[in-house]
Amino acid sequence: MNTLVATTPAVTIRQVAVSSLDNNVYLLTSRPTGRQILIDAADDPAAIRAMVNDAAQDGPAPGIDLIITTHQHADHIQALAEMAASTQAEIAAGRDDAAAITAQTGVTITRQATHGDTLAVPGIDLDVIALRGHTPGSIALAYTEDGQPVRLFTGDSLFPGGVGNTHHDPHLFTSLLDDVTTRIFDVYGDDTIVHPGHGLSTTLGTERPHLSEWRERGW
Repeated sequence: MNTLVATTPAVTIRQVAVSSLDNNVYLLTSRPTGRQILIDAADDPAAIRAMVNDAAQDGPAPGIDLIITTHQHADHIQALAEMAASTQAEIAAGRDDAAAITAQTGVTITRQATHGDTLAVPGIDLDVIALRGHTPGSIALAYTEDGQPVRLFTGDSLFPGGVGNTHHDPHLFTSLLDDVTTRIFDVYGDDTIVHPGHGLSTTLGTERPHLSEWRERGW
């Protein structure tokens, strides 16, 4: 079952958990324009299509114009080829993960994003935040709307309780935690909502007091 995460004056945000790993797939719809962004076509195209169908009244004549993949790991791309073919959407991912995603799915990444880029459809702008460590090209996406808390879609780079898996590599862990600290916690306020690639959402205010603890424990 998919969930209506939020409705604001500008967007609706829906989420469905798919696969045995409970991957979160997010659908953002611009309420004024109906244009949509799908984040992480992880698995189960039927469940994703059901979520899209439930969004039929979220804007005028909704349609997916952009599919963004947060990183190259296989559990986040199982439905990418099918959703790309059925929607004819533009496909985006972090530049340093793009080749690996194409190798696994056969899908060409038409927008290879880097830190500081904006990925957008009419009515929705997402700021790209590169978070190096879980994979070389992992990205998070920041949605900002006047009068609303910032929402971060962090893939597998930031969760409630810590950063993503860096396979006990201290250099990768330091890289990821440094990026999460300087590019997320140092930039956004405590009311910022974090929507991760698996599991429940959290806020930066909930996680901020634990940054030093994460660094000390090394994961």
